[in-house]
Amino acid sequence: MTSRSRSTLPASPSSLPAGVVVVAGMVALLAGGCQTASPIADQSEKQLKRSLIEAAERELEDTKGQPLPVVTDRDEGIQRLELRDDIRNELELMAGPKAYGDQVPALGVDLTGRAVRTVSINLERVIRGVIEQNVQIQFARLQPAISEAQLQAAEAAFDWTLVANTNYSAQDSPRISTQGSTIFTEEAQTVSGSFALRRQLIGGGRFAIQNDASYNDNSVPGINQRPNPANQTSLTLQWDQPLLRNFGSDVAKAEVRLARNQQRVSIQQLRRDLLRTSAEAERTYWQLVRSYRDLMVVQNLLRRGEEVQAQVKARVDIDANSAQVADATARVERRRSDLLRAQTQMRIVSDQLKVLINDPNLPVGSEVVLIPSDDAQDAPIKFNLAESVRTAIQNRPEIQQAILSIDDASIRQVVADNARLPDLSLRLQTRFAALDDSMGEAYVSLLDGSYVDYVAGLSFEMPIGNRRPEAEFRRRRLERMQSVLSYRNTVQQVVNEVKAALNRVVLNYSLIGQTNLSRLAASEALRVLQVDKEQGGGYTIERLNIELNNQEQVAAAEREEIEALTEYNSALADLFLSMGTALERNNIEFVVPTTDDELSAAARNAGEERPAVDE
Repeated sequence: MTSRSRSTLPASPSSLPAGVVVVAGMVALLAGGCQTASPIADQSEKQLKRSLIEAAERELEDTKGQPLPVVTDRDEGIQRLELRDDIRNELELMAGPKAYGDQVPALGVDLTGRAVRTVSINLERVIRGVIEQNVQIQFARLQPAISEAQLQAAEAAFDWTLVANTNYSAQDSPRISTQGSTIFTEEAQTVSGSFALRRQLIGGGRFAIQNDASYNDNSVPGINQRPNPANQTSLTLQWDQPLLRNFGSDVAKAEVRLARNQQRVSIQQLRRDLLRTSAEAERTYWQLVRSYRDLMVVQNLLRRGEEVQAQVKARVDIDANSAQVADATARVERRRSDLLRAQTQMRIVSDQLKVLINDPNLPVGSEVVLIPSDDAQDAPIKFNLAESVRTAIQNRPEIQQAILSIDDASIRQVVADNARLPDLSLRLQTRFAALDDSMGEAYVSLLDGSYVDYVAGLSFEMPIGNRRPEAEFRRRRLERMQSVLSYRNTVQQVVNEVKAALNRVVLNYSLIGQTNLSRLAASEALRVLQVDKEQGGGYTIERLNIELNNQEQVAAAEREEIEALTEYNSALADLFLSMGTALERNNIEFVVPTTDDELSAAARNAGEERPAVDE
């Protein structure tokens, strides 16, 4: 996987009719899993595909009449505040995202007792770090390579197998004699060996070619053997083929197809983990932005409160009593507590982000605090609900996994259906043999075909009642029904996630404008109060108390606006996640790692991590 610059807006809606993308994706996966031999009967396969298509199109039915895209919109409402441009500019510098450009955040001390150190980081670096270095992603990258090895192991069942053995024996045995008391001695030397090639056939049978050779040198008094020594050789061709149970490639290659599906599932799981982790990193980044802005707001609120507190204390001899002074002090101390909480929250979110990016230059154990350099974006987007749902159904890894699960259940059902048949097996064997006083002559005679044996046999086996295979078949049928229902549930969950993300996008885009108005109105109330105070309105204790209230209202409005901005950007991340296009949005190329790739990378890492040896 590689990363490049990130895009900001969703792709424009497609003109494809409803269901076309869905059908293409499902048919491609089902056909890909069954291209060697169909795992389901034709009629059953048609019903299955129709059921899957209907489940997807049912979710798109209500959106067919709305082909045009929708652009997020909101009522800016700035005219309702009746603010002049110069006053509005003053309010923007007084509170809000533009008010803290030159201020340094007060982060206190870290866990080592030193002043907190900071490092600036942008969203692109975060996403790149997650894709390239995140520990969970590194873990997930290994699974497709493991599944590839498992697939190769399953395919190896159809490889040729070489079997060879040899034996030597020497015999020196006494033998009973019929002539007096003489004891004969029987001497014999035997060398034998065999060489065979065997292979499992995709039709369910088994084929073997075997060559046997032996050398015999016997010495028995009174007995003449010809030839002596004797060299005997034979060539056997044997084919064992089940005719009912275990017949055909559907059964013989079931494990290979299941292993291939498992490899595809692991690829989809890797893609799912990439989508989720990159979206989580983006959400965490916006949480860091929110924590940083909250810290600046609370820091500014504390500064303003301390100024008013000093003014309240200065009026003790004029019109402020002890209770009013204590109230101002309590407010300031509460703000100081809020500042401590904001500092701690900033450090916590910073550490969470460091866990996700796993940058060796920014280890989690370090006390360096990350400072976001990218601000939350406030820009409208164009979307189409039907297109978003189609895109999700086409791209979400969970749906692809659900389809593969249906294919797995179909394959197991076919195997269970075949297992209900009787075991009727055929054996065909041909054996060529030769005997001569030399091994070379024996092989020449073998090729002449002078001695040929033929064997043909049938074997039959059938359990009475056949209850176990019948029960297993019913179980597999029910599991296949479950897989179809699971697919439908997955489609519904995906559609729900897309709609929830879109609703959050629309809501928070509107809230950005509304909270902006609220913040400007609250800032205007505080500005007017301060101007009136400076122009002779007086520093009465009542006015100072109102100023403290207005400060808190401004801060609350600022935090609500920051929340709406960051939630809007988080909702955009969730939208692309729900559609399964978060990688494309960030220009990340998805490359499936192979076993060789991962082993080579591990070897390189081992070489880099090997400690240096002093010479």
